[in-house]
Amino acid sequence: MYPPVATAWQPRLCMIKEELQDENIQNEISIDELAEIPDEQVAIDVQKGESEKFAVLMMRYERKLLRYTRKFMNDHQDSEDIVQEIFIKAFRNIRSFDAERRFSSWIYRIAHNESINFLKKKKIESIPILDLDVLFPHLATDEKSNEAETFEIKDLVEGSLSKLDAKYREPLVLYYIEGFGYKEIAEILLIPTATVGVRLARAKAWLQRQSIEANNK
Repeated sequence: MYPPVATAWQPRLCMIKEELQDENIQNEISIDELAEIPDEQVAIDVQKGESEKFAVLMMRYERKLLRYTRKFMNDHQDSEDIVQEIFIKAFRNIRSFDAERRFSSWIYRIAHNESINFLKKKKIESIPILDLDVLFPHLATDEKSNEAETFEIKDLVEGSLSKLDAKYREPLVLYYIEGFGYKEIAEILLIPTATVGVRLARAKAWLQRQSIEANNK
């Protein structure tokens, strides 16, 4: 049986992560062999009771989730606490994961929820209830973007992200930094795919205006 409360999970998550440092884990599967197993299969194994394999997912996603949450938090310690909660929620709810879908989208959806909940508690930012991007998705742009534009946007994102509204900031981070496509971002944020295009287009336009203004100073 899994521990019934969140506080019981924290030492367990640390323990299973440490177990992976050994040469072999259950069934004599090496770390190198585990590296070849897709996230979805690892999650299925955890669902079947091989809970120590959750450490594989933790090692694969810890840095990514820290990078992702730090785009929304002023304090790095807050990000570390949130990532801990993300893993706790993921471990606790692993049986709800549908292996027909990508594990990355599933855990980033949890990360999105935990980040939003934290921001609401801290009253840092709020997402409007009436979302014009959802009501008017016809303004969406093409998903294709060339490599030069991607590097330019990444630089702009890193420099101006803290000034950008959260609902535009998150799609930018997911697309340009985390590498998700429109469909996956739509699944993570629970918004229409067209709305992802709207928000990215508006965010890019805002960032480019910031860049022009900065260069003209």
